[in-house]
Amino acid sequence: MPPRILHEIGELVGRHRRRRDRRTAPRGEAHEELVTRVSAAYVGVNALEEALRSCGLADAPAYTVVVASSGNSEDRGDAAAALTEALRHQRAVASAAAGRAEGKAVAVLAHEPDPGGEVAARLREVWPLLHACRPGAALHAGVSDSVRRPADLRGALAQARYALAGARSTAPAAAGVAPLGDLADLRTLLAGIPADVRAVYLDTVLGPLLRAGRSGNATLLENLEVFLAHNCSWARTAEALHLHVNTVHYRIDRIQALTGRDLSRLDHKLDPRAALLCR
Repeated sequence: MPPRILHEIGELVGRHRRRRDRRTAPRGEAHEELVTRVSAAYVGVNALEEALRSCGLADAPAYTVVVASSGNSEDRGDAAAALTEALRHQRAVASAAAGRAEGKAVAVLAHEPDPGGEVAARLREVWPLLHACRPGAALHAGVSDSVRRPADLRGALAQARYALAGARSTAPAAAGVAPLGDLADLRTLLAGIPADVRAVYLDTVLGPLLRAGRSGNATLLENLEVFLAHNCSWARTAEALHLHVNTVHYRIDRIQALTGRDLSRLDHKLDPRAALLCR
């Protein structure tokens, strides 16, 4: 094709894009305002309903919140662009999406009741195609359960954030969509807790085993991890670590003395297990 023709086509596409951007600019401001209100620590129901009305999402039978991440905290554009494109492929769903800080984007979807999880299923269909367009970006999305009232949108946002954190911890370098229902184990649940809170919990439960300068503590920590992974079986732990059973008994006794935990009790087993997953 002659360069002149390509140039003319580019000019036409550019004009169309500029017209579309002018039309959508006011809508983008309304979307930003809605996401800001949903994210606020406290906002009145009337203010939420007003923001939903400005986006054409008022009085919907159900709402779902989606949070997307590009894996690049310096560029929220990838996540917002991917999420906006993915939402265009939803059936009978109205939405408002806006970029947020830390490379994330948030969308509020208005739709009919969705007991079968079709919203998340449709996102999962489209997501690999989006990732193929930008394979270097680790695109992830977390999807909340659907809620019926605007007042429940903040809780739905928290759900979507937890689901996103679980998706990123499960496959950090890949791309994927995780509904809240995917939080099916302790590891993915803990992934949604802020890193500083996890660090405090880890230090509180296993601090004596983590202190620098204490000889043998790394060995005790490894012993504890293997012991819990083998359902607290002395024989299987000894076999996995190539130790005598008596040595395992001695080390576990030492761990119990340092941490104040009785590993014969279920609750005392769960605490160090959760702490190990917080590392």
